[in-house]
Amino acid sequence: MAQHKTRTETDSLGSIDVPEHALYGAQTQRAVNNFPISGQEMPSEFIRAVVLIKRCAASVNTSEGALDADVAGSIVEVCDALLAEPLPEQFPVDIYQTGSGTSTNMNVNEVIASLASRALGKPVSANDHVNCSQSSNDVIPSAIHIAATIALQEQLLPAISHLISVIERRAEDCRDYVKTGRTHLMDAMPITLGQELYGWADQLRKCHQRLARLQPQLSELAQGGTAVGTGVNASASFAAAFVRELSALTGLSFAAPERKFDLMASQDTALALSGELKTLAASLTKVCNDLRWMNSGPLSGLGEIRLPALQPGSSIMPGKVNPVIPEAVLMVAATVIGNDTSMTVAGQSGNFQLNVMLPLIACKLLESLRLLANASRVLADSAIAGFEVQTESLTESLARNPVLVTALNPVIGYMAAADIAKQAYAENRPIIDVALEKTDLSRQELETLLDPLSLTGNLTET
Repeated sequence: MAQHKTRTETDSLGSIDVPEHALYGAQTQRAVNNFPISGQEMPSEFIRAVVLIKRCAASVNTSEGALDADVAGSIVEVCDALLAEPLPEQFPVDIYQTGSGTSTNMNVNEVIASLASRALGKPVSANDHVNCSQSSNDVIPSAIHIAATIALQEQLLPAISHLISVIERRAEDCRDYVKTGRTHLMDAMPITLGQELYGWADQLRKCHQRLARLQPQLSELAQGGTAVGTGVNASASFAAAFVRELSALTGLSFAAPERKFDLMASQDTALALSGELKTLAASLTKVCNDLRWMNSGPLSGLGEIRLPALQPGSSIMPGKVNPVIPEAVLMVAATVIGNDTSMTVAGQSGNFQLNVMLPLIACKLLESLRLLANASRVLADSAIAGFEVQTESLTESLARNPVLVTALNPVIGYMAAADIAKQAYAENRPIIDVALEKTDLSRQELETLLDPLSLTGNLTET
């Protein structure tokens, strides 16, 4: 077997062999050797957030005289290059690593230092220069907030808005289609298909609002707290200057609270965000299950709508087509709910001045944000936008819905109406025909009282 060429790097523990092509150094290699656990590296969105931190820190450090201008300028240029063209193979540290995320912080430091040294023509230190005015203990919590803010503002919230707009457009299309309402999965009073869809839209709009309300807390960064929140090795003005630089660079608003102890010792804001993501997952589960029920059939189910036929549904049953998009979104929802459980355990893992499950929190939170954003758009564009209403099925089931007799309660009383409903159900006959036989009401009066569309505007039961 061919041997890969290596070079020797050193750190405070001594020497270690590193792949010759690697831009990283000794500490990254130790992490690669120590944590051969999942084969999953930290998310690209998280690495990008750490690079943003390094860039902004270098810019602030040079303005405050903590770094020479040429060193800081080289770091900034390298960070800009990495932001424009990431090098994912240079960030191999496993998710399951040291709980502070120090291995990933040093991985990024070493890559930037290596590239900056080459560009500058003199050594740039991963610790003394790239990590100047920082520690893993404020970098990693800050990166969680930064990456989550970007994902929330640029991906998830727009995706939910898009899903809501598609649902509302279809709700308007379906405003005059009357269908059997269902409670307990049993026939209930009529509702329009549009009203049903507007219910989904309102449910998702509230999810959007709750997520957006977390943004001010998510914008608060631990940066400048360094090792334990006291700000050691960073100037008193560093944190404020850092968030100004980052806000200008990203176009998003970040804040530097006066006290940063809680931002380093706990991850309550990330956990709160995860909780709202779980709620969104539950809402999408409701929508997808409704779609699957409404699409069920085509002969033996409800058959109220027909979802777009996207692919064959069976390797053995010709002609079968399944609701694949709702099923995929349901699996996303299950993953997000599971991630929230992991986040809950991880959020409890703050001991004194530091939470020690930061990499897990970062990965689970960003995965949930990414999955929900993508799933929301797919659900909107590949399922809801294109479903067809099966009007014949809606009309047939509505005509034989015994619960329509509820509208006769004020005229003939509950017990008489119940007798009509039972007979209509037993004989599989329309309510109006049985009511015509068992009451003194004319067909015209019954048609007015039992008109399904008019009943949809008078529902009072929740």
